[in-house]
Amino acid sequence: MTTGESALVDFQLLGAPTLSRTGVGRDDLLRDNAARLAELWPNARLLLLDSHGRTPMVSDGDALWLDYRPTGPLGPAPPESAVLLGEHEGVCYWAARAEPDGPVQQVYGWDATVPSDSGPVWQDLRLAGDVLSDVDAGLLTTAVAVLSWHNDAKFCARCGSPTKLSRAGWASTCEGCGREEYPRTDPAVICLVHDGADQVLLARQPVWPPDRHSVLAGFVEGGESLEACVSREVYEEVGLEVRSVRYLGSQPWPFPRSLMVGFTAIADPSVDLVPAAGEIEAARWVHRDELRAVLAAGGTGPGLILPGITSIARGMLQSWAAG
Repeated sequence: MTTGESALVDFQLLGAPTLSRTGVGRDDLLRDNAARLAELWPNARLLLLDSHGRTPMVSDGDALWLDYRPTGPLGPAPPESAVLLGEHEGVCYWAARAEPDGPVQQVYGWDATVPSDSGPVWQDLRLAGDVLSDVDAGLLTTAVAVLSWHNDAKFCARCGSPTKLSRAGWASTCEGCGREEYPRTDPAVICLVHDGADQVLLARQPVWPPDRHSVLAGFVEGGESLEACVSREVYEEVGLEVRSVRYLGSQPWPFPRSLMVGFTAIADPSVDLVPAAGEIEAARWVHRDELRAVLAAGGTGPGLILPGITSIARGMLQSWAAG
């Protein structure tokens, strides 16, 4: 590896991925302390999520924050269906499912022009996560992930019997065989492949909107290391062999329960790209200058739309472009 190539390989993420931010402590012991939870419940704050993963948010025109609800009117103790998100500055935060009463205002992508007197706007994590505070982003990411697991954990995977939630929403116990289960996380690798100089590889899936491109990603298989998954996925998706595989960072992606583990790797741009049939519609090398121009334009340019700003993919591309 040349000195110049080594410098380009060593680029780092410019900051923590959007959904990796958090300012709230997770207290595992508190989840089993029913008396303490009941004591804290009357002054706790509750985050409501509907079946689409949306939650009410409010804006003052310059910022956006979660519209937490008081827990006191809901009874003397947390309901079994709620999940403890964590504790921050002496306040416990919980989340639960609740459908809005009647039609809701839905904004697709945060817009600072939403008037502050318009009331709560029901928004989801994917579109609004980037503009939330560290505390709000961390709490909402946890709520989306664990409540999604609640939806899938109603019956035992071993015997099929109904399950009962426990540990403040962080475990389920089978009422038939007693099997205990915890929220699942499925690891997936996401890799920024470049040529060691000024080209980055972008690809698009056939189900994406026209011109949308991103870096390559795929789920880790049983018995497979993360690095081996990077090499396999890149080869399967575009027919390239990679080298210098290196870890960058990770981000929860609770849609419904992924953990995106970011890597960078180098490949030879002279090798023909072979997009995987049915999975990759097209792939191409993009010059750093073109990528910088599209980023400067907000992520959309002629023939190229980048992944959303909440995703780790966007952060990886921004970091490489700044190299």
